[in-house]
Amino acid sequence: MPRSARFGAAPSFANAEFFGVARDEAEIVCIVLDIREKAESSLSSVRAVRHAAYVMASEMRLTAGERRTYDRAHVGTASVMASQLITKLREAIRVRHYSLRTEQAYVAWAKRFIRFHGMQHPGELGARAVSEFLSWLAIERNVSASTQNQALNALVFLYTEVLGRPLAFVSDVARAKRPARLPSVFTEDEVARVLAQMDGQCWLMAALLYGSGLRLMECVRLRIKDIDFDHRCLLVRDGKGAKDRVVTLADAIVPHLKDQIGRVARLHERDLSAGYGSVWLPDALARKFANAPRQLMWQFVFPARGRSADPRSGEIRRHHLDESTLQKAVKLAIERAGIPKKASCHTFRHSFATHLLQNGADIRTVQEQLGHRDVRTTQIYTHLLGRGANAVTSPLNRLLANPGQRPESTPPAMK
Repeated sequence: MPRSARFGAAPSFANAEFFGVARDEAEIVCIVLDIREKAESSLSSVRAVRHAAYVMASEMRLTAGERRTYDRAHVGTASVMASQLITKLREAIRVRHYSLRTEQAYVAWAKRFIRFHGMQHPGELGARAVSEFLSWLAIERNVSASTQNQALNALVFLYTEVLGRPLAFVSDVARAKRPARLPSVFTEDEVARVLAQMDGQCWLMAALLYGSGLRLMECVRLRIKDIDFDHRCLLVRDGKGAKDRVVTLADAIVPHLKDQIGRVARLHERDLSAGYGSVWLPDALARKFANAPRQLMWQFVFPARGRSADPRSGEIRRHHLDESTLQKAVKLAIERAGIPKKASCHTFRHSFATHLLQNGADIRTVQEQLGHRDVRTTQIYTHLLGRGANAVTSPLNRLLANPGQRPESTPPAMK
C-alpha cells in the first residue's frame, strides 16, 4: 500500500510554498521550525506532522547529509507535538485549582489513551475510541470500577476542557462491576495492640487517625494553625470534596501534640537560619501574605525529614511527611500485633466511626465528624452494632444451649 494511502493526505501547511531546494543547514532547520509552528497552532497529530515531513524531504531532494540534519530537526518537531497536548491539559487542570494528585492521574490516563490508539492525537478520535479504551481496561486489564471511572473522568475532562469537544454519550462500554463491600474495623483491643507496636511521630499520626477520624492525607497535611487546644478540636482544611470541617481532639494526645509542635518550631528555626523555612501555601496565599510561608503557624505538624524541590515551582521547601511512611509503619504494626485482618490506615477511621456509634453517639454527629455529604454513607458503620448482622442472634445458640437434651447436635468429629 502506498505510504500516502496509509497516512492520508498531508496537512495544508505542507505545500509548494515550502518545497524548495535547500542546501544550507540553517535553511533546512528554519523550514522544519516553520512546520513545527504551524503544526502546533493547528493542533495537528504527530502522525500528520510526520507525513508532512516525509513529503517535504522527498520533494526537497536532500542529500544524505542534509537528510540527517533534517531528521534531527524533525525528531524535535515530533517530540513537541507529542507533549503539547499534555502541556495544555496541565494548564487546564491548574487553572481550575485541581490538586497535584488529580493532575498526575489525568495526565497518566491521557498518555495511556494515546498509546492505546497507536499515538493518534485524541482530536482525531471520539466517543467510540473512548468506549474501546474503557472496555479494554475492564476486560483485558481487569481494573476496578473506581479505576475505570477515574479514566472516564480524565478523558471527559480532556475532550471537554482542552479540545473543546464534549463527548457524546459513551455507550457500549464493558463496565467494571462495583462490589458492595463492608469496611474492616478494629476492636478497641486491636487498636491498642496496633498502637503499642508503634512509636514516635508515626504513633502520634496513627493516634490522630483513630482519635479524630482523619483520612490519611488530612493527617499528613495538618498545619499548626489548625489545632485548637482550648476547644479540643482540629480544623480539617480542604478535605475530600474541598470541604472544611471540625473534628474532635482527644485529651490524651494533647501533650504529645504540643511536644511535636515544639520539635517543629526548632526545626523551622534551623531552616530559617539556613536560608529556607518557606512552606507551600494554597490558592496564591503566598502572594497575598508575603510573610505567611515563613511563619510557624503555617508549617506542617508532621514535616518531612529533608527539604525537596516543589514539583511545580521548583522552589526548595520542607514539605509534609510522605504518606507512605505512615502506611508502611501501620502495615508493619498490624503484622507485629498478629491481627489477621485486611487493614490499613483507613481502618482507624472506620473504627473511629463504629466505636462512636457503639458508645451511643448520634449518627448525625458521626456524619459531621467524618465529613460525609449523605447520611447513608455513614449508615454503613451500623453493620457491627449489636450482636452480629443487624443484631440477629443465631439459632445455633439455642440449639447447642442444652447439649444433654440434644446429644446428636455435636458433630461426630468433635465427640
